[in-house]
Amino acid sequence: MAALRQLITKCVHTNQLMLSNRISFPQVRYISTTLKQMTERKHIQLTYRDEVAVIKIDSPNSKVNTLSREMFPEFTSALEEVSKNENCRGVVLISGKTSGFIAGADIKMIESCKTQDEIYQLSKMGQKIFFDMESSKKPIVSAIMGPCLGGGLEVALATHYRIAVNDNKTVVGLPEVKLGLLPGSGGTQRLPRLVSVPDALDMALTGKMVKAKKAKSLGLVDMLVEPLGPGVSSPENRTLEYLEDVAVQVTRRLAKDGVKQKKKALMRNLTDKAFEYQFVRNYVFNQVKSKIMGQTKGLYPAPLKILEVVKTGIEKGPEAGYEAEAKGFSELGMTSESKALINLFHGHTSCKKNRFGNPQIEAKNIGVLGAGLMGAGIASVSIDKGYNVILKDMSNAGLTRGFNQIAKTLKTAVKRKRFSQIQADQITSRLSPQLTFDKFDKLDMIIEAVFEDINIKHRVLKEVESITLPHCIFASNTSALPIGDIAKGSSRPEKVIGMHYFSPVEKMELLEIITTDVTSKDTIASAVQVGLKQGKVVIVVKDGPGFYTTRILSVASAELFNLFQEGVEPKEIDRASKAFGFPVGNATLLDEVGIDVASHIAEYLSKALGESASSRAGIPILRDLVKNGYTGRKAGKGVYIYEAGVKGSDRQVNPGFYEIINKYRLDAPASIKNDTETIQWRLASKFINEAVLCLQEGIVASPTEGDIGAVFGLGFPPMKGGPFKFVDLYGAGKIVDRLKSFEQVYGASFKPCDLLADYAKDSSKKFYSS
Repeated sequence: MAALRQLITKCVHTNQLMLSNRISFPQVRYISTTLKQMTERKHIQLTYRDEVAVIKIDSPNSKVNTLSREMFPEFTSALEEVSKNENCRGVVLISGKTSGFIAGADIKMIESCKTQDEIYQLSKMGQKIFFDMESSKKPIVSAIMGPCLGGGLEVALATHYRIAVNDNKTVVGLPEVKLGLLPGSGGTQRLPRLVSVPDALDMALTGKMVKAKKAKSLGLVDMLVEPLGPGVSSPENRTLEYLEDVAVQVTRRLAKDGVKQKKKALMRNLTDKAFEYQFVRNYVFNQVKSKIMGQTKGLYPAPLKILEVVKTGIEKGPEAGYEAEAKGFSELGMTSESKALINLFHGHTSCKKNRFGNPQIEAKNIGVLGAGLMGAGIASVSIDKGYNVILKDMSNAGLTRGFNQIAKTLKTAVKRKRFSQIQADQITSRLSPQLTFDKFDKLDMIIEAVFEDINIKHRVLKEVESITLPHCIFASNTSALPIGDIAKGSSRPEKVIGMHYFSPVEKMELLEIITTDVTSKDTIASAVQVGLKQGKVVIVVKDGPGFYTTRILSVASAELFNLFQEGVEPKEIDRASKAFGFPVGNATLLDEVGIDVASHIAEYLSKALGESASSRAGIPILRDLVKNGYTGRKAGKGVYIYEAGVKGSDRQVNPGFYEIINKYRLDAPASIKNDTETIQWRLASKFINEAVLCLQEGIVASPTEGDIGAVFGLGFPPMKGGPFKFVDLYGAGKIVDRLKSFEQVYGASFKPCDLLADYAKDSSKKFYSS
């Protein structure tokens, strides 16, 4: 979606359509205003500052505020109370928490709905509440500090004036598309009227979060206030109090002078006029639709529905727009894609918590061994989050390369205004590149990212253990070598753990932590804490060949080479796997990982896992590719040829790759037609089966961690929710049938594991309860 804004900002837009009092809403019972309910509010605090009512949103026992079924009656009763209060001239909406305004609607409200009509009524309820706010004769001002997302932004859009704190933590956005939904309480209709249509589409179609300063320039926020520093209370509390004071003053002014409409810029007026023409609107929306289809392959229904609903509101007016929004919201809420993405959201939230508790000693000083691509990446995400890091390498050339990588990452972050140059310099000051083990006796954790050789890792481990503190943890970034084997070279095996990062470390969110039978709980807790602070989503798996992610990827990759042998074109494999939902084609992924790396792992795992991770001639093919220097993208040649300016499907297959494959060429069995569907399922079924086998063997702790690992580490299609959620949605029986059909042709490598076969026999068995 990054390119979407570039396209649509070249197109004309409008915000001329205004709400009409003639909009009709069905009678929805969403509030009871008995005195008892009004005086027993738990989520809402209503106070008065002279003639201004201050409604504070403060969900109990929660770090953030969410719009829930419990909150709505209290919210509406408070609004009704101030509406009837003749002494009240205006209203301020503000959070009672410094953590944020409103983080969105409670997803459980949607999950609890059993029918499309229930979701439709939920949307209509929100629309009615916010329309009543918008229609209020008394000015309502939103005072925003921290995240204001989803339903929270829809609340703010319905108010007459928006004030926001100008800091990095205050962001606004409509992330519903990431859950396979659309904004269901007026967001698709109000946002295009408040900001330009291209900006509204950019926010709604990508789910991007916009900082306060940018929101002001878009017209989404009317006023900014600067955060305060420390005083009698914390900076956050002082800023929130100051924000309330400013909002009350603004509300008094608006009550006195009225809410004045902003004057539009000349270009805005011109484009509004142009948008009155049907052919202009058709051009804009057809271009955006084409871009959506190109990027999503039609696998995500939400972006297309958002576009349709926004267009309806612009062309047919607000009443039709709100109705289309409610219907679209209810339709999307029942799709498998939305159920999968919502489940993934819950899993992501779960894996952002440390279920092992706090370690006895918090790690503050980290050593990273090896300044290569991975080591430099690990150092980069560590100093960025406040850790003091010693980056050690064996040569000045290696240190220079690693330091330049880190400097480039920081330069890009400054350019994108993630932080200032001064902040970047402060981050850099936490890095100490060096060639010696000097000051290693001050470290709390060492993460090694050296070559994948057990002897090298044992040597490094013994060197550092002789000079480090007793509590210092030794973490290996190995992608396949058993941590138990590495720990055999340690005098403190309980302090040895695996921390498997994914490349590029600065961008890939997953961290796979690997434990052995002797790894202490405190070591695990510390490793998870470090990973979370680095900004990672963390799964904790048991030790074993390939752990979880490398193992299931290797099994699927073995089948990739069987397809190559049968003469299936790499581009056809890429097209098929991307059409299934993988962001990168399987053949291209091999080049991205590195054929030399894949060869090294395949040699080991084919012995450790046997037939499931073996292909008929995969290892000889890999050896020949490496021997000829065809190691993938980094070498300029692998499966494909990589040339400057040539991207994606325009790349040509390497003729040298064909020469090697043809040496091992086999005809496909007579019963196999390698069409798109067959290619997809030969790869996907083995991937899914191996993932379930890992759960069966206790390698992965839960379906949740299995899905998070597969999606965020390996690119399993997010709209399918991960291998375990996909089994629930698609049906274990149908997947087992596909595996058995391939097993009859190709043998035991496709044999369904016992757990999957058991679920296939009983359709009531699910990996998730809902």
